Amino acid sequence: MAIRALLFDLDGTLADTDPLHFEAFVAALEPHGIAIDHQFFKTAISGRSNEAICRDLFPDATSAEHDRFAADKEAAFRRASGGLTAIDGLHALLEQARDLGARIGLVTNAPAANVRHVLDLLKLTGVFDPLVLGEELPHSKPDPLPYQTALAALGLQPDEALVFEDSLPGVQAAKAAGILTVGLTTTLSADALRQAGADATVADFLDPILPLLLTRGADALTLR
Repeated sequence: MAIRALLFDLDGTLADTDPLHFEAFVAALEPHGIAIDHQFFKTAISGRSNEAICRDLFPDATSAEHDRFAADKEAAFRRASGGLTAIDGLHALLEQARDLGARIGLVTNAPAANVRHVLDLLKLTGVFDPLVLGEELPHSKPDPLPYQTALAALGLQPDEALVFEDSLPGVQAAKAAGILTVGLTTTLSADALRQAGADATVADFLDPILPLLLTRGADALTLR
């Protein structure tokens, strides 16, 4: 079955943003006496909503304090992100999807200000429809609701879509929604992504399996 929609995560999927997010978190947490390393970032922060991250980091703080911390950290990320570029092959894959008549959506836990900023930097403003933000829903990833919301907006069944993710919460959300999922190894290893449920893993959008997935869906996995 040909794929009728491609659904992308933002951070670590459209661009390798996690190094910038890591540095922004390190700097923002230092005044609070909290030190984190890359492993903690990969397993406890990457791909999660700011609400969930702040709830774990600052269990005794108020919601307003959580919001202020997250706003300051995200502003620091945006200031540092001027040199972002798209993951190799992204624009070509998007063009191929459009040529095949597939819809292109974005499903992300990133805050709206970051989404606008990154899409503008990557020259992708207006490309994604639907654009589903976890912060606007009752539940964000790893809950399947964001992907279920995207499918409902498209009027598609899970087996008609293909998801691209790079984080554990993202892969878990997509698979819980029943969607064929490709994990990008920008942040985590292929083994970690597969253990989370990814059906295939790629280093970038130049991988030769991707055109086959677009035209054959899950059947393409038997050819690899």
